[in-house]
Amino acid sequence: TVKIDVYDWDRDGSHDFIGEFTTSYRELSKAQNQFTVYEVLNPRKKCKKKKYTNSGTVTLLSFSVDSEFTFVDYIKGGTQLNFTVAIDFTASNGNPLQPTSLHYMSPYQLSAYAMALKAVGEIIQDYDSDKLFPAYGFGAKLPPEGRISHQFPLNNNDEDPNCAGIEGVLESYFQSLRTVQLYGPTYFAPVINQVARAAAKISDGSQYYVLLIITDGVISDMTQTKEAIVSASSLPMSIIIVGVGPAMFEAMEELDGDDVRVSSRGRYAERDIVQFVPFRDYVDRSGNQVLSMARLAKDVLAEIPEQLLSYMRTRDIQPRPPPPANPSTASAPEQP
Repeated sequence: TVKIDVYDWDRDGSHDFIGEFTTSYRELSKAQNQFTVYEVLNPRKKCKKKKYTNSGTVTLLSFSVDSEFTFVDYIKGGTQLNFTVAIDFTASNGNPLQPTSLHYMSPYQLSAYAMALKAVGEIIQDYDSDKLFPAYGFGAKLPPEGRISHQFPLNNNDEDPNCAGIEGVLESYFQSLRTVQLYGPTYFAPVINQVARAAAKISDGSQYYVLLIITDGVISDMTQTKEAIVSASSLPMSIIIVGVGPAMFEAMEELDGDDVRVSSRGRYAERDIVQFVPFRDYVDRSGNQVLSMARLAKDVLAEIPEQLLSYMRTRDIQPRPPPPANPSTASAPEQP
């Protein structure tokens, strides 16, 4: 049953109650072509006046239904999240062999980079059926000739940059730290454009791309990065930036686009696709890494469902019907 309250609207907000009537979804859908008239009744007046009939009428002229789909509807319908990782290997992170480095591989605890990667990756991997993740580094000199690269595969395989699961990404990351030379500058645009090229090939809603960039701060190609984000905003793609270390992250806040939409050369991003968080805000004071990672993952992934939905809405893509229930199939993962 649907109950309709009718008011006499006043500019100052002190709207006067006229009356009410009840109907139903089924009745509304049937009545739309018949210009059905509903009597508006005011219970108080009906009790006081013996000859009271109604306080007016409402005529149904048209009726339409809009479906509001959820993130889970798309996941159940088979939409996959393709997760790509990009890690900052610039010299400002410090020598990985020194405990002061943000990349320091302590035998006792994970570095801020490894914690951020593990926290986000372990949740998002449940939305990717093959669990193969392209993983890149940027801002390093590569052996043997010392070539500077801003999108080198962490597994050292140019033909297939995929790593098996988050553990595979971490393994390749640790191996890269032992072989490459941290250098610079800090360029985001190459890896954003790399993922955008893949996302541009899929427009039917079956795939959605999430790029995680972990960085220590200062960005050297702000103009090109803004251009890349504006172009990517029309694609099935989101970008998560996690800032590690003590730097001021004003540039990252600007890319986030929550307050002012990112623009480049007078062109504004079609959607807000960037989520930035500084890792230091989530570090548990007691040193509990599990708690730190849980807090980070919750906030980092908070905007992904709405960003996915905004893309699907703008392209009028509806979720596919879920496959027939199979008792042996595991249930869908929880929403990030």
